[in-house]
Amino acid sequence: MKMPLSAVIGLFMTGAFLFIALFAQWIAPYPIDSAVGKVWEGPSAQFWLGTDTIGRDILSRLIYGAQVTIFVALVSSLLSFGMGAFFGFLAATRGGWIDTGLSRLVDLMMAVPSLIVALVVLSVLPLNLIVLILVMGVLDSTRVFRLSRAVAVDITVMDYVEAARLRGERQSWIIFREILPNALSPLVAEFGLRFIFAVLFISTLSFLGLGIQPPETDWGGMVRENKDGLIYGKAAALMPAAAIAVLAISVNLVADWVLSRTSSLKGGRGG
Repeated sequence: MKMPLSAVIGLFMTGAFLFIALFAQWIAPYPIDSAVGKVWEGPSAQFWLGTDTIGRDILSRLIYGAQVTIFVALVSSLLSFGMGAFFGFLAATRGGWIDTGLSRLVDLMMAVPSLIVALVVLSVLPLNLIVLILVMGVLDSTRVFRLSRAVAVDITVMDYVEAARLRGERQSWIIFREILPNALSPLVAEFGLRFIFAVLFISTLSFLGLGIQPPETDWGGMVRENKDGLIYGKAAALMPAAAIAVLAISVNLVADWVLSRTSSLKGGRGG
């Protein structure tokens, strides 16, 4: 199946963001927290995107912000998928009170908006990367649980799963060798979407002051720092917002292609 242009663009842009995040220390022209110019300077040969509210180079902070934003979103997404998929598969394969208990617990957690829960929890816990990643991962794992359980319920009635049970295979074998490989396609497509939600979530928390703390920075924190410049016609706050939008579009293009490709492959097998 030929890759469409939109997927190529999405892969290229996503790869570029990952490259920038990995090599931020070598790519950024200035240190993250150094005031190297005047306040809110416009774009120039020295400062390609201008300076912020205290004279720091916006391009350098965008690059460092990409590193923090992508790292936190990626690790929290991996955590949420690890937890959500495991317990979702467990609930689907065991059934009974385990399925009922886990499903009701997830329903209870999802009854309260994630942002409100995060704001309450982060207001009483120390604000550091580990706590932030754990809170985001646990809250987002509820969505992954619902998806993985729904997919696994359909797989557990297949003949090859029943055959594995009759052979006396252990629960871990059934989950990791029978269910996971066959549920991987929708989970991979969903991972791209959950990653973008994590980027938006950490940006929202930082904008509200409960996310990444100085001297580190992320894109949401940059918007908060420079929002007052919009009153004076300064575009410093729009640069990180544009970065969030471009990353979201890039990953969504890839996720849409993965989803359409796996759907077409399933359709081909069915025919």
